[in-house]
This record gives sequence, C-alpha cells and structure tokens, in this order.
Amino acid sequence: MIALNWGTASDTGLVRQRNEDSLLAALPVFAVADGMGGHAAGDVASALTIGLLRELTTHAPLSADELKNAIEAANNAVISKSSSSEAMRGMGTTLVGIALVGGEGDERWMAFNVGDSRLYRLADGSLTQVSRDHSEVQELLDEGAISESEARRSPVRNVVTRAIGTSETLDVDYWMLDPEPGERFMICSDGLTSELTKDQMIVTLLESPDPAMAANRLVEQALAAGGHDNVSVIVVDVSNTAPPER
Repeated sequence: MIALNWGTASDTGLVRQRNEDSLLAALPVFAVADGMGGHAAGDVASALTIGLLRELTTHAPLSADELKNAIEAANNAVISKSSSSEAMRGMGTTLVGIALVGGEGDERWMAFNVGDSRLYRLADGSLTQVSRDHSEVQELLDEGAISESEARRSPVRNVVTRAIGTSETLDVDYWMLDPEPGERFMICSDGLTSELTKDQMIVTLLESPDPAMAANRLVEQALAAGGHDNVSVIVVDVSNTAPPER
C-alpha cells in the first residue's frame, strides 16, 4: 500500500490584508486554490472550491471521474455564487493538486491544474514542474517574446488565462503518474514562486527531510524575500508503494 507523509504552511504575506489562498491536505486529495478578485471575494471562491474537494476525502477508493466531477461542480458553484451578489461578481480561483485514484494496490496519482499555482515533483535530486501555467506570461515565454528573468518582472505576471469560476466551459489539465518511493511533491500558490527561484526552492526541499519543516521553511523564505502575496505550500512525501499483503 502507498504510505504518505505531508506538511502544510500558509501565510497572508506582508502586503495583502487577507489570505485568499485555501488548501486541502487529506487523503486522497492534496490541493491549493489561490483566490482572485480582491474585493470580488477571491477568498470565497477558493474556500468554496476546496470545500467541495474536501467531500472527496470520504471516498474510498476515489475514481478519476469523481475527481473530475468535483472540479466541474466547483466551477459551477463559484459561477453561481458570483452571480448571486454584486460584491462577488468576477471572483475566481486557481486550482492545482494531486489525488490518489484507483483501488488499493492499483493507485495512481492524478494531477490537475487550472491557473498559475504550481505542482512540482522532486526525485533523484531533480525538481521538475509538473503543471503548466495558464497565464499571459507563460504564453509570452512560449512565444520567445520574453526571458525567464523578464517574466518575473512582467506587468502581466499575475494575469491568468484559465481559472475556476470564470467560464462555464472549464479547461483543466490532467496527468496520470505512477507513485514512486522517495518522491516528493510540492503544491504551491504563486506567492511562493514569485518570490523564490527554482534553485532556492530545491535547496530547501533537499535540506528539509520532514515535509512540514520544508513547507514552513519555504513560506518563511518567501516572506523574507518580500512576501508580496499570500503564500501557501503543501509538501507530500511518498515513503512506500508496496502492494498490500495477501
């Protein structure tokens, strides 16, 4: 059976007045939602989305279709809530994470992403970004119009092209991954990646054997670097993938 260990950390940051990030870390789902809209209740959008995903923690086993349906339901719920109040009109949220789907002994990771929060995988000393940003900056990078260093300073670096609650037609990226012993996942809002470089993140992840320690240290470093946005981190370690005993 798959054995996991995880830790979480979240902070409002040094500039924002409230934390619009929401996170979920409970088997079989690990996810971060970064609310958007400021006064348009981004915190409501992220909390509503994570609340619906939290209902999946009572499912055993969880199927891929159940996860997809929950994300679709979150999109519909945010749209409905947004249209119910002028103060909430235009709210939305990013969503990124991983979930264990399938029966015991045949579980796989199902990764999912909408927006510019990120999922990374650390294995064999190498940190790889699994998710792909849905943002104007990513499109400019893909076109070769700007460099990585320019992207970090771009005036459109916070503009996302996909999000929960902004369109009735939701386009989610999904990946299926086989769990491997020793791998570590990091799920985070852009409050982390806008402050720390990949090299800074990998050093902290490699030097922090405990996932809770790693998550807390990463948030502390983001705050020390300026803390211009809410910052949330989940670190998940896979310690065993042996099949159950018969």
